[in-house]
Amino acid sequence: MIITIDGPAGAGKSTVARVLARSLGFEFLDTGAMYRAVALAALQAAVSLRDETALAAFVPTVTLAMSDGKVVVNGTDVTDAIRTHAAGDASSLVATSPAVRERLVGLQRAAAQGRDMVCEGRDQGTVVFPDATCKFFLTANAEERARRRQRELTARGEAIDFDTLVETIRRRDLQDATRAVGPMKAALDAVAIDSTGLSTEQVVQRMEREFQCRRPSK
Repeated sequence: MIITIDGPAGAGKSTVARVLARSLGFEFLDTGAMYRAVALAALQAAVSLRDETALAAFVPTVTLAMSDGKVVVNGTDVTDAIRTHAAGDASSLVATSPAVRERLVGLQRAAAQGRDMVCEGRDQGTVVFPDATCKFFLTANAEERARRRQRELTARGEAIDFDTLVETIRRRDLQDATRAVGPMKAALDAVAIDSTGLSTEQVVQRMEREFQCRRPSK
């Protein structure tokens, strides 16, 4: 069984997906980390993130492994490195690349084959797993998402101005929603949840209730 959680940056998808997966005994697939990893690898290799031809040639050379919460690219652990503000900005650019998306969508489907999995991202319920058992679209207002992101970055020792984060989030939302390939949007059969003012536990509890209602009977 597949549960998808789509939505904009900073909505809490990864945190909620991890907790939900653990609660249900499912595995968790962090697709956002996959895009960040490819973006970081491209930056380190001096590949232009806006050059589709260069990205198409580069992405097949990237070896990506994810397990036990760690992200390894070409044999190097980049778990912490991909969580910087710069890596996040870069991931929004590589996510517009048809070649990158084709490669990662294939890896995501392969990873979920034969498994019960919670998958989070931008197009999980619309493109990657359109027949998922249960789909969610998780969001929050821009200011709430900026506060969450600022707390995360501060904890990592990275200081970013709040207003700058709000503007970055709004720009990212527009870019994700209007890209030609795999745009961010709610699937027609997705349950929309606004997490503004809600705790992780409250969001997960609602998702669990929805999943139990949709879960196929044995």
